[in-house]
Amino acid sequence: MAIEPCWLTARQIEASRVVLTKKLRKDGKLWIRVFPDKPVSKKPLEVRMGKGKGAPEFWVAPIKPGRIIFEIEGLSDEASLAVLKEASSKLPIRTKIIKREEGIHYEGI
Repeated sequence: MAIEPCWLTARQIEASRVVLTKKLRKDGKLWIRVFPDKPVSKKPLEVRMGKGKGAPEFWVAPIKPGRIIFEIEGLSDEASLAVLKEASSKLPIRTKIIKREEGIHYEGI
C-alpha cells in the first residue's frame, strides 16, 4: 500500500513485477492493481515556443496515499513479507505491507 503520493512510471511497475514473478514462481498468484494510463509529454530540447504540444515520452499511474499497488497469495506470511519488501525497493515511494483479513479490511504486518 502506498503511503505517499507519486507518479509510478511503467518502467518502475515492470521492475517490481519482474522481481515478484521471479520470487513467486508457480507457488503464488500476483495481481497488479495499478495501470499506467496517463501520458507524459515533453518537447525536444532547444525547440522554440509554440508549434503545439510535444509527443508522449512515457506513461505513468497516478498514485494517492492508501492505494493498493500489488496483491499476492499462495505464500506464507514470512515469505510474502520478504518478497514484497524486495519489490517495494524498486519503487520510488514509501510503502506499507498489509495483510488482508476478511472482506476488504486490511491490517498492517
